[in-house]
Amino acid sequence: MKNLNDNKNLTVIIVLYKEPFELINKTLEKIQDLKIIIIDNDNNLEIKTKILKKFKIYKYILNNINNGFSAGYNQGIKLSDTLYTMVLGPDCLIAKDDIIILIEKLLLYENSIIVTPTSYDNKNELSYAGGPLPENADKDKILELDGDTCVESALGACMLFRTQELKKKNLLFDENFFLYFSDDDLCRNIKLLNKSIIQIKNAKCIHQHGIIKIKNKFLKIYVREYNFNHDMLYYFHKNKSPKYFRLINEFKKKIPRYLIRIVVKFFLLQFKDVVKIYARLFAFYTFKNKYLN
Repeated sequence: MKNLNDNKNLTVIIVLYKEPFELINKTLEKIQDLKIIIIDNDNNLEIKTKILKKFKIYKYILNNINNGFSAGYNQGIKLSDTLYTMVLGPDCLIAKDDIIILIEKLLLYENSIIVTPTSYDNKNELSYAGGPLPENADKDKILELDGDTCVESALGACMLFRTQELKKKNLLFDENFFLYFSDDDLCRNIKLLNKSIIQIKNAKCIHQHGIIKIKNKFLKIYVREYNFNHDMLYYFHKNKSPKYFRLINEFKKKIPRYLIRIVVKFFLLQFKDVVKIYARLFAFYTFKNKYLN
């Protein structure tokens, strides 16, 4: 394996949005001296100053508008000019030795487009990294790998691919997904090409799943519920699976109950529930107006 520090071999792309310096600092310490592109969707000059004071970053982009996780990754991929590109969540820790394993495996498995590490949590226990596509099963089973394993879908928290292959096949992230399901959509498109996504047993990362780094508790609930439900509806709308039609009917049936519950929860001063229900309703109406009218 060639030197990872060679600027022609590997680019690591990290998309930020309101992450504290302490968190991104841990991630960057593991991969410092590599060719790194940071896309900050929060336009945070203070964090940029702190990062550049400690780390050498190849390109650091501040976006005035937050166009979402998918758009941020695409922005970085288009700027990548190396043989390999790795997209990495700011809360995902991976060592250089594990990245080398991923590259060696990508070279070994010629039919694979993406390889991913096996994910562990902060307690060093296995956590979800890959499995079935959403239309085929729920993502609730953590794979106990005997060896490298083909999966239908892998988390976008850490993916390695050949840069030009992804660009030539136009396998970028669909920017209509703001925060969720874009990794599933990308993997689904790869599967349609009869190509493989492989989870590598001996490559390890530490990942905190599903933690939204927004301090305001009401905004955190809204961001999660709105984007998850909107992106879920769009994913199933796009692939027209039977589950899509069930979801639409379920949402329609729930509207009167949701409206009543908002009023009741408001008078009971249960404002977290009010925000959660409102976010789900608004997600459905936004999706309906955009894709069903």
